[in-house]
Amino acid sequence: MKLAVVMDPVESINYKKDSTLAMLLEAQQRSYQIFYMLPTDLYLQGTEARARVHSLQVKADPKHWFELSAQQDIALSELNVILMRKDPPFDMNYIYATYLLEAAEQAGVLVVNRASSLRDANEKLFALQFPQCTPECLVASSADTLKRFIREYNDVILKPLDGMGGQSIFRVKYDDPNVNVIIETLTEHGQRLIMAQRYLPEIVKGDKRILLIDGEAVPYALARIPGEGETRANLAVGGTAQGQALSDKDLWICQQLAPRLKEMGLIFVGIDVIGDYLTEVNVTSPTCIRELDSQFNLNISAMLMDKIEEKIKA
Repeated sequence: MKLAVVMDPVESINYKKDSTLAMLLEAQQRSYQIFYMLPTDLYLQGTEARARVHSLQVKADPKHWFELSAQQDIALSELNVILMRKDPPFDMNYIYATYLLEAAEQAGVLVVNRASSLRDANEKLFALQFPQCTPECLVASSADTLKRFIREYNDVILKPLDGMGGQSIFRVKYDDPNVNVIIETLTEHGQRLIMAQRYLPEIVKGDKRILLIDGEAVPYALARIPGEGETRANLAVGGTAQGQALSDKDLWICQQLAPRLKEMGLIFVGIDVIGDYLTEVNVTSPTCIRELDSQFNLNISAMLMDKIEEKIKA
């Protein structure tokens, strides 16, 4: 099995928490040949997708977790599977990379997740395709439209459509003296669409990250609980993590999404659930494998690799 990973610089990852590293350690355990590349290493020569790659060895060693060979040039068609694990920002360079990965798919390579679906499934907007699962939401750039929504629900979360890790997320009320400047800043004076979402007080019990592999839910969630005085629960901004079994409502939400995820080739997905509501569908580089593995003695990467092998053999 030849597996390649497109990711951020391997030397910059957080050894203890990085989900991509967990996947690569499992792949190496299975004697896969592993290749490493940055998005800028991809290129298209005529109709052939190619890349400058390094052979990669990974180690369960927090001080020395990788070794790279000399760079070589290969056709992506030589590979069995490519993991697209580049973190946002989801900018034009990311989109261009998906076009090159789509050319690899046309040559018979399995890309996880499917390149076209990475483009189509915006992590905030995609959740709105499942209105039976989501709280009241609005996507707009007009200050007047946004303020009408804030007036109706009074307590609202405002967030950009392309953020991650809790960046630029604001909780506002209609009488907040800063509401105008927050809207101006997020929308760039009405030139940029943002999302408004009814505030869910259940956030104090945690923003649950649930992982799905080809539509099947891992049976435990990682509830990210906000720190004192903080609205955001993201671990990147100081939230604490607490594992818990999925509730009946969590499982119901997963069942609502599963057929669409499978249809779109979204093999590894992380959804965010607050209380009984779906708030986001993360498809670019979902995390929390290491934390769930540690708390519940799981091997989520093995579950993922089993599914990848099944699809390649099919």
